[in-house]
Amino acid sequence: MANLAATLRAAFVLAWPVLGLLLMMAAGVLIVSSFGSISLQRTLTEGLIKIVTVVGLYIFIGNSGVISFGQTAFMAVAAYASAWQTCCPGLKPITMHGLPEFLIRNSIPIIPAGLISILLSALVALIVGLVVMRLSGLAASIATLAVLFILNAAYSNWDSVTMGVSSIVGLPTYVTPWIAYSMAAGAMIVAYLFQISRFGLMLRATREDEVAARSVGLSVFWLRLIAFVLSGIVMGLAGVLHAHFLGTISIDTFFLNLTFITLAMLVVGGTRSLFGAVAGVFVVMTVIDVFRRVESGVDLWSFKLALPAGTQEVILAMVLLGVLIFRPNGLTGGRELTWPFTRSVTRSVDSMEKKRGHVGGKPAR
Repeated sequence: MANLAATLRAAFVLAWPVLGLLLMMAAGVLIVSSFGSISLQRTLTEGLIKIVTVVGLYIFIGNSGVISFGQTAFMAVAAYASAWQTCCPGLKPITMHGLPEFLIRNSIPIIPAGLISILLSALVALIVGLVVMRLSGLAASIATLAVLFILNAAYSNWDSVTMGVSSIVGLPTYVTPWIAYSMAAGAMIVAYLFQISRFGLMLRATREDEVAARSVGLSVFWLRLIAFVLSGIVMGLAGVLHAHFLGTISIDTFFLNLTFITLAMLVVGGTRSLFGAVAGVFVVMTVIDVFRRVESGVDLWSFKLALPAGTQEVILAMVLLGVLIFRPNGLTGGRELTWPFTRSVTRSVDSMEKKRGHVGGKPAR
């Protein structure tokens, strides 16, 4: 029984970095869903979708150390694929007549459409990764940026299928705070399981010293490709959630603005931990929402306070600069959320060792 209890406790402590985050997030969703306004609930849902997005970035960037600017392209692939399957059968023959006939005449149920869209995103990530993951460092980062530009140019000019730069409207909106939370929880669990898996550990070894990792037989290419495809799956999930939260999509939504704001969230929180990915989203979303409301004007006692338009971008840039200067590893310093009683147990063990080490008033060697 003692061994079983110790095993269960060890498993609980091991799972705490993700379990603790999920419990805190669930409490926040419960409070906002029960007492928050519609506007606050929408902000919460948007934040949870951003968590899925940033966790998708973390799976590849955090574990490999390679900055990728192209992950939002996989969001676009999945979002448009879901739109083709679920959107407006009355308008598709007119606005998207280049689609296959079975898609023009039929609509696919939401869940199968979402799964197909995510699989398509994974397939595109695999094809891109087979080429790009042969590169390293800055070359790999620039290659992923090139992928983003290629997809944006293709979708912007593919009028018969994507409606070009116009927005596709009429998508079913089914993403509630709890659905967004459940999807965020799934993405975080997948990211953490990969992080503690054999492949995740080996990939982080290549991040720390690529030459040494290669010298002991680790395949940098295949390890990065696995993480890249897994990241593509999670980014595809984020794209589907984004499309069916807003009910409308356009290709510009998945371009540079989204790319850099999500990368900023990851950098602010810390690129090397799941806790950092989630914390970065919370901090940046809070800054954006607070100053967005102040820009619109808030009543403060007897006068109305309204900041100039664009203040939120300036404040966000200052926050990012401050983090880069004073906390180069992010607000979390690359650490995970720890079981709150671990330190106290460690202290008591250390104190016992110190007592044992002093025999007859002399420290033991």
